[in-house]
Amino acid sequence: MSVLPLHLLGSPVLRQRSAEVGPVDDEVRRLVDEMFETMDAARGVGLAANQVGIARRVAVVDADGDRFAMIDPVIVETEGAGTAEEGCLSIPEIYADVTRPERVVIEASDREGNRYRREATGLKARAIQHEIDHLDGILFLDHLSLMRRQMLMSRWRREHKDDTSHIKEVQPAADRAE
Repeated sequence: MSVLPLHLLGSPVLRQRSAEVGPVDDEVRRLVDEMFETMDAARGVGLAANQVGIARRVAVVDADGDRFAMIDPVIVETEGAGTAEEGCLSIPEIYADVTRPERVVIEASDREGNRYRREATGLKARAIQHEIDHLDGILFLDHLSLMRRQMLMSRWRREHKDDTSHIKEVQPAADRAE
């Protein structure tokens, strides 16, 4: 396995709607494993395949003591609304309050290709929705008011004006000084 590079704001793959996976094979299982390794190294709670440059409907989450893969996920039920701060591994150091349903029910396939149904609340529900948004080419910034989004985008452009790439290498957790 290996840690994959992250695609940052401005990378076209972040705005693509990901293709369905269908049957899970060894290539998809390897992608899931590498995404978990990348998410852990980057210290995230979720990661979508778009964020590592692969426009396929695969995401991983590790929140509220629950670690799972979502392959071809679909939100089938939502309830309530809550606002909390969100950030994104693809938009480092930018945070904003986002309102989302407080409870979700999803259907997805796991790493072995078995379909499952899962209910989530709290951080886990927020992470699930954030990652499924990524698979649809939607960023958390898109949930903000136009003024707030423009302000954060202006800040991002100012802080990253010298960047020549929309790719960020992630250092493996074992190599990183804690």
